[in-house]
Amino acid sequence: MKLDPDSNVTDLLLEQHAKDPVHPLYSRKFPGGWTDVPARQFLEQVTALAKGLIAGGITPGETVAVLSGTRYEWTVVDFAIWFAGGVTVPIYETSSAGQIEWILHDSGARRVFAENQSRVALVQNVLDTSTLLGDRLVAVARMDYDGAAPNLASLAAAGAGVTDAELERHRAAAGLADVASLVYTSGTTGRPKGCEITHGNFALVAKNIVVFLPELLLPPRSRTLMFLPLAHVLARAVQVICLSAGTTLGHTTKAGELLEDLASFQPTFLLAVPRIFEKVYAGAAQKAAAAGKDRLFGAAAAVAIDYSRALDAASQGKAPGPGLVLRAKHAVFDRLLYPKLRQLFGGQLNYTVSGASPLSAADAHFFRGAGIPVLEGYGLTETTAPCTANTPTRTKVGTVGIPVPGTTIRVADDGEILVKGIGVFKGYHANAAANAEAFEDGFFRTGDLGSLDAEGFLTITGRKKDLLVTAGGKNVAPGPLEEKIREHQLVGQAVVLGDGRPFVSALVNLDPEGLQNWCAARKIPALGPAEARTNEAVRAAVQGAIDKANTLVSTAESIRSFVILDAELTVESGHLTPSLKLKRAAVVRDFGTDIDRIYG
Repeated sequence: MKLDPDSNVTDLLLEQHAKDPVHPLYSRKFPGGWTDVPARQFLEQVTALAKGLIAGGITPGETVAVLSGTRYEWTVVDFAIWFAGGVTVPIYETSSAGQIEWILHDSGARRVFAENQSRVALVQNVLDTSTLLGDRLVAVARMDYDGAAPNLASLAAAGAGVTDAELERHRAAAGLADVASLVYTSGTTGRPKGCEITHGNFALVAKNIVVFLPELLLPPRSRTLMFLPLAHVLARAVQVICLSAGTTLGHTTKAGELLEDLASFQPTFLLAVPRIFEKVYAGAAQKAAAAGKDRLFGAAAAVAIDYSRALDAASQGKAPGPGLVLRAKHAVFDRLLYPKLRQLFGGQLNYTVSGASPLSAADAHFFRGAGIPVLEGYGLTETTAPCTANTPTRTKVGTVGIPVPGTTIRVADDGEILVKGIGVFKGYHANAAANAEAFEDGFFRTGDLGSLDAEGFLTITGRKKDLLVTAGGKNVAPGPLEEKIREHQLVGQAVVLGDGRPFVSALVNLDPEGLQNWCAARKIPALGPAEARTNEAVRAAVQGAIDKANTLVSTAESIRSFVILDAELTVESGHLTPSLKLKRAAVVRDFGTDIDRIYG
């Protein structure tokens, strides 16, 4: 699909407004429930705030930072920056003072929108103590309409004198080739790099994905709830995609309210990360065990998985599909148990999309068999997120699907996945050395390893940098082993080790909620992390999870020893990125004593 090279992302909003000004593009949660935001109202809020930015002296191409969790105001601010001709620089709400300082310095941002007073104070402290920023920042505003000024209301009021003609001059300043956002990599290694995502990247990905996945996105009643961090390019790209499609989008601000919001909002499709699916499965299994129905749940899960696998085999022409007995068993569970699982997602869910990290095939089969199809996709910050995906009509569980329109995928001789197309970024901001390494014959070098089958489906097999080479010369991809171990209720994260070592091992941290439920199901006193790591029953359960993972690999690649950590691996601890990817180097650095216990 081609677009006018002089157009930009803001034209998507103007198109929707022209098409139907009363269509609800967004829905906001208030104490009394959800309230729709029609296109006209959203456009009015965006343009008023954009005029305020213009009155404050913003110039076309100027960078503006946003430090906030996921919320409706994030979206208003983002589009207001674009209407004012600016470039949005997202900062994760979990970022440290040092990370904030670096991003503000590297991006050159002079203005910051901060979610609340505590975030404003954090930014102010960075400014007061920074040796990099000097007096460059001129404004820090809160992202609310009824708090202390400067906030969205006061900024909008300040722009009352800006003419529509001046607003249009700023809005139309950028074309498809111009940078719309500097999105900083979440940094599994080294300092985050600023990815220059253009208006063309966002707009072309949006237009092509709508054509690629119409079953998910097109009205009349297409709704989705966004709870992933909008600082992540995947959530942001999906938000622009939804705008282009006219999908009504709501935001969950507090993670603890997600299940409540799903029940009340009732999305028709949902974007999630694998950990969400793992947690839902573990929670459902625990509830069944607590009710004395663990065997029934196990049987229902097995039938769901078998049913989905039979569908896969049929779609590939390898088998006729689910047999009579399997269909009968599936029909029984589809009356008794699967609806309860579907109700956790609001009861109206037709599809889910999994991204950001690999989803285990077992989980994908289980949810599809239970009536919640999972379409796994693949992408990176540098590809404006989605560059491949499974579709409702073309799905192979265990793969990340086929290239989206306008995208070409090829696999290098060493197995590295290379990408060219509409979503591939302009380059790393002010980083010539990184740009020189990033491209090969016009293709972006992803750093991921994979394979393409005869039908064009891509399978991810690991990361080049994560590939372990044991002392015996055996290459081991840790990802599949870690995914399998994480399926267990007790496990929060697993880190497979072995680079340069005589054998493969693992560090495991326990999931606090999973541990509590596991103890309750066995009617034993609750265990703290320190007690649990040496508890024989807990260790036996974790060993069982590792034994299952070892069935995926040869003896030389199998995990021979493990240590249960007495600490959580979280975003806050610095061991996971905000998109929940493992920072392997940080784990190895911080848990050297535990690793020494394994290898002596």
